This record gives sequence, C-alpha cells and structure tokens, in this order.
Amino acid sequence: MPPSFAEARVDLGVISENVAVLRGRAQGAQVMGVVKADGYGHGMIPAARAMLAGGATWLGTAFIEEALELRGAGIQAPTVAWIIPPGAPLSAAIAADIDLGVSALWLLDEIATAAREAGRRARVHLKADTGLTRGGVTAADWPDVVTAAARAEAAGLLQVTGVWSHFACADEPGHPSIASQINVFHEALEVAEKGGLRPEVRHLANSPATLTLPETHFDMVRTGIASYGINPIPELTFPELRPAMTLHTKIALVKRVPEGSGISYGHRYTTTRPSTLALIPLGYGDGIPRAATNLGPVLAAGRRRTVAGTVCMDQFVLDLGDDDAEAGDDAILFGPGDNGEPTAEDWAAALGTIPYEIVTRISPRVPRVYVGGERSPSFP
Repeated sequence: MPPSFAEARVDLGVISENVAVLRGRAQGAQVMGVVKADGYGHGMIPAARAMLAGGATWLGTAFIEEALELRGAGIQAPTVAWIIPPGAPLSAAIAADIDLGVSALWLLDEIATAAREAGRRARVHLKADTGLTRGGVTAADWPDVVTAAARAEAAGLLQVTGVWSHFACADEPGHPSIASQINVFHEALEVAEKGGLRPEVRHLANSPATLTLPETHFDMVRTGIASYGINPIPELTFPELRPAMTLHTKIALVKRVPEGSGISYGHRYTTTRPSTLALIPLGYGDGIPRAATNLGPVLAAGRRRTVAGTVCMDQFVLDLGDDDAEAGDDAILFGPGDNGEPTAEDWAAALGTIPYEIVTRISPRVPRVYVGGERSPSFP
C-alpha cells in the first residue's frame, strides 16, 4: 500500500481548462499535450485524458515506451515519441501507430527497415536542429535526410507526418536566438517542400512560444508545462493558467526544544530561542530536493515557514517559533497559492531552479489523488 503520510492532489479539470486556454492562444493551430515524464509528475494517463478533454488532438512523449503505455490504456490519439536510442522498440511503435521523431539518417534507415519487416508504413516527424543544438538534424545533413525520407515514402515504407524543431530560449522574450531559429525553421521547411514532402503538421512552438509568439504556431503547438498550469516565462504572468498539483502532508511530530538546539544532520540550523519544531514526513526520497535545506517554503500552522536544517531522505523540520501545532495538522509544500501556500514557482525561485523540476521530481512514493474541477480541496 502507498504511504498515507502525504498526497499530491491533481485537479484534472484544471488541466483541461489550461489546455482550453492554450488552444485559444494557438489561434487555430492544433494542440499537442506533452505527457512525458509521467505527465510532468502529475500522472501520464490521467493527464493525457484531461488534455484531450480540454481540446488537445495530439499527445507527446519522450520515449516509445511511454507512448506504448498510452496505447495500453486505450488512448488512441495521435502520439509522437521523440527520443529514440538504438535498440528502441520500433516494431511495436509502428504496430501501435506511434509517430516517431527522427533526428538522424541512421534512425530513418532503421525505421524504414522495421517498417519493411512489419509490412506496415511507419509515421515519422523529421526534426530539424534550428539552434537548440541538442536533438535534431543539422542544417548540413538536412537535405540528405529529406531525400532519404522522400525515397522511403515513395517506397511505401513510411509517411512523413511532421516536420518540427524546438526552441532554446523562447522563455526569454526578445532573445536573438528566437528570430534566428524561426528563420532556420522556414529554411528547413522549404528544403522539405522542394524535396517532395507534404507533412500533416509543422510544429515549432513550445509552451512559452504558444503564449507569446503567434508567428511560430504553424499547424500545431506543443504545450507541456503550461498545460499543468505552471508559468513557463518567469518575467511574465498568465493568470488564466492555474497550477493543477497541490502537495499536502501532515505534521508527524511536534516538540519543544531549547535555544541553541542544532537541528538535523550537520546541525546546519540552530534555534535562536526556545522553539516549537514540526517534523514533516517528506524528504529527498519523495522528491523534495536536499538543496531545499534552510530554503524551502512550507505553509504550516497558519503561516509560511522555511525548512530548518538538512532535508533528509524521509523527513525535514520546520521551526514554528512559539506558534502552536499538533501532530496530524496540515502542511502544504506547494499548490495554486490561493490560501497563502507556496507555489512550485516559489520553490524554484528559492532553490535557483525551474518549476518543471519541482513537480516532475515528486516520487511515486507520494500517492497521486485525482479530482475533477474542484478548487483547493482540503486534505482529508
């Protein structure tokens, strides 16, 4: 049985509403809901269904195995998997009508071979590296990949259903790389068109570009973190997006200690007066960063507190000063912020990271509890 010490409450209605907002921003382009990494920690299958309910028409995963899990759950929406290392289950993907991201000529050849052996045409999205310099086909290799794809398409081995790329700095409005990548993407599309390819969807925009760069929407936008209600652009605000996850727990122990008490491993926090301490039964084994030592914000005993001392594998401590609390009282690490609780963005700011990491790293040991359309439900 999963532990009862905490839960990550996920509002699926909020995810649907966020996708509906993003669909409106997409101005007629289709929306791909990205559900990789277990739906950014929210639960891949429930999140996928909520996104489709909100108007997404495609789903995106990192790996074929994730896409196969969607198919196993009966979700048949068009789905793209885009990180495909050697040895990936290409035949299973082709049989399940999973679209495959292609970033190299060798992979295109392997997919064509797998399609020939399966007697079934593969669906592929050719990825151009327009400046992120991560996955994707370089400009130098792009013409050869287009030519090979067109040849395989003519042979009935595959269908180029998409041409796409990914931004490096769309979360930094005005960054010079944005305009450069848009130009390079147009050039890649021109090469693909001259090579005889007619993809169903051209897609470049991620969450921040969906919100701020309408010229990048093309046929489809890919919305990941924004679908879960987390702001992808720190310097801007989007109040129409609402965080879907609230991380609750209950205080496990309360005790009074004297001034000068060293707390937790290494005594990296020492009380400066007689204090009431609250033990929170979450730690880095649950996805709470150890780097949150003396930094992480938590709502407890009616006020925001800061982690006191080292975050351990299963627990950390709060210094409540002279405030009263009892074992079993609620504590909220992050949520929408409606009741004064921190948000995932607050945690990210405190730790010098991004909110994507905060929600995605919450471990499977913390049960996910799903509600639909409710607002800030209380932790039972």
